[in-house]
Amino acid sequence: MQLGSSHPSLLILLVCSGLLPGQGLDIPNNSVAAKPFTRLGYCSVCRADIRIDSTLVQIPVNVTDPQGGFIMGLQRGTFRVFEDGVEQEMRTFSGGDVPVSVGLIFDVSGSMETKLPMARLAVAQFLKTANPGDEFFLLPFDSDPRMVNGFTNSTEEILQEVSRTETNGRTALLDAVYAGLREMGKAHNPRRVLLLISDGEDNHSRYTEDAIRKAVLDSDVQIYALGMHQIVCCGRGRYDPSGARLLRRLCIDTGGRSLDPSDEHDLPVVAARIGIEIRREYLLGYRPSNQNWDGKYRHITVKFTQPAEFHQLKVNWRRGYYAALGTGL
Repeated sequence: MQLGSSHPSLLILLVCSGLLPGQGLDIPNNSVAAKPFTRLGYCSVCRADIRIDSTLVQIPVNVTDPQGGFIMGLQRGTFRVFEDGVEQEMRTFSGGDVPVSVGLIFDVSGSMETKLPMARLAVAQFLKTANPGDEFFLLPFDSDPRMVNGFTNSTEEILQEVSRTETNGRTALLDAVYAGLREMGKAHNPRRVLLLISDGEDNHSRYTEDAIRKAVLDSDVQIYALGMHQIVCCGRGRYDPSGARLLRRLCIDTGGRSLDPSDEHDLPVVAARIGIEIRREYLLGYRPSNQNWDGKYRHITVKFTQPAEFHQLKVNWRRGYYAALGTGL
């Protein structure tokens, strides 16, 4: 697809292209089905630990053409935002490459033993898309999540830590996501992303999937996942293992995506695409007209005016959030 000469501002970006000892995290041993997050200060009526903590709701939006190319250069008036069916006044709008805070949730459980070299290479390719204003933390996990380092602007530091990881133990993916959300509270950039690199086969978490999905929706964090599982194709079509389905469910409501190439040698290219995608998003900000802080879920819809130059553009965005009880979000 070619851009018309009368619209030079529009740009189509096509993308072709031993675990270190760390500080342990306080994960409770009690049944999370009965009392999720109690020890960490999280409960069904109190979400103070991880939530949207500003009166400005920020919605990341990406626009792609049928070939998967990212459409940049669109104007503010192209987008309209609705919360629970009520149109909101857009207070902020950006359509460029803004700094991003990224948490790398890196699976080093025993099931990743043969996949670890390719997972390391995927991280390296993802970090090649970084900009100077970006910051990162690395959180490897096996039977437990362990924070190796806090936020850093040094991609070399992250790569060195990744190169030292070794596989061991079982897989506590949901626990690691919760720990990553907590760490993301220390981020300095408004754009916040967790990248999960895992086979997704959780078999050791203390937290339930439902509790973690609520925590994700309480946070102002977008989730992407790079699935390290084998996708099986048979006569009836493609079969996705349970790990692939779990990663997809964690990402879908945040406006992110779970990508799981069938050939593991494609993982570095896919990782690079994720890196570019999170930097080729529009960021729409609004202050909710609904000032009733009742703790309920609020649905977000982005309506999009198709430019005359393009056809069948696809728009993806964060689908909603939980308003916190009390005053403010």
